[in-house]
Parts: sequence; C-alpha cells; structure tokens
Amino acid sequence: MRTMAETLKLLQFGDSVFPVGAFSFSGGLEMAVQHGVVHDRETLQDYVRTVTRLAATGDGVALLAGHRAATAGDLDRIRSADEAVHLRKINEEMRTMSVRMGRKLAEAATRIVGETLLKKRLGESATGAPVTYPVALGVVFADLGVPEEDAFAAHQYGAASTVLSAAIRLMRVDHLDAQSILFAVNEKATDDYRDVRTADLDDMQTFGPHIDVLAGAHQHIHVRMFMS
Repeated sequence: MRTMAETLKLLQFGDSVFPVGAFSFSGGLEMAVQHGVVHDRETLQDYVRTVTRLAATGDGVALLAGHRAATAGDLDRIRSADEAVHLRKINEEMRTMSVRMGRKLAEAATRIVGETLLKKRLGESATGAPVTYPVALGVVFADLGVPEEDAFAAHQYGAASTVLSAAIRLMRVDHLDAQSILFAVNEKATDDYRDVRTADLDDMQTFGPHIDVLAGAHQHIHVRMFMS
C-alpha cells in the first residue's frame, strides 16, 4: 500500500503546474487547430487520446526503463533510455520540448531532493545524450519510492493536461470541457500501461504521421502562442 508520503511526492512532481515549462508547449495542438484538424470538443478528445497513446508507446516505455534502471542503480541504462527518446524525436520542436522539460525537472529535483542518480545524469549530459523528460520523471519517482505504475500514470496525465491547458487558450472550450475530456482519456491509462509494461527500448513506437506533419509545419509559422 502506498504511504501518505509517497502519495504527496506523486502529487507534487506529477502536478501539471510543476515548474518544468509545460505551459509553453501545446503538443502540436496549435497547428492542429489552425488547420481545422481539431475544431470542437469531439475532435479535441480524439486528438488528446492520440497524444496519450503515443506518449504511452513511446516516452512511456522509456519512463518505465528509466524507473527500473534507477531502482537498480544503473546509470548506463538511464543514459540508454535518454538516447532512445532523443533519437525518436524526429521533429525539432518535440525534441526541444523533451530536452528542455527534462533539464528543468532534473534541476528542480536536484534542488528539492538532493543527491540522486538524476543529478549525476544531469552532470554528465553536457558531453553526451541530453536528459529527457520522460526518463527524468521515471528516475525521480524511483528515487522517491513511487511505484512505476504511478509514475506512468503521472506521465500520461501530464501529456493530456499539457494539450488541454493549451486548448483552453486556443479553442472555444472551457475548463469543464477540458476536465471532462481529461476524465475520459484517463480511463485508458491502465490499458496503456498493461500494453507497454513488458516492452523494452527497442519496442518504442512513436508512429503518428499526422501529428508529426503538423508539428513540423509549426516551426515555420511566424505568429504563434506556443513552442510546439
């Protein structure tokens, strides 16, 4: 049974307003709205579900690898997970999002928690593969004693809430619409975890061509609210 301390740590580091800069990114939604791909509550929910499914089969696998590596005290495996994430971010903005949020999380965790494997990983990243957000989140939660299932849930929640917080600024949806969508999408998190819990880094799947094309186009527009 999870302790109260573990629950509070999960809530703190899994909070959508934890200062890693997620508010700067829309997860590709800004371009999807501009092109009419997302235009109402139904299409928004479909889009968020696509984002969370890709988050599960791609970054979610790396998060679990990072969590398990941290639990085993294996810095090399953490580094391999970061490399796997970074190599699969074919779009520049998505790479920027993953690396910037990963570095911010590592810096914040070092200041809050202290000496951890993530601090060591951050120290060496200047000369190698950068720290990425999903792996950093997995490592932080492992260091804090939070089970991998809960770490995965926090990651999926964050992927959905990032898009939905952007939607409130980009579309005619209100906070209750966003919360209703979040509630519905969260129902799939357990199924997603079951699907990927036995996957390894070679099994990571990030195939989402529609989102990739929208994200690629976004970096060339001159007026925008978000960095992705």
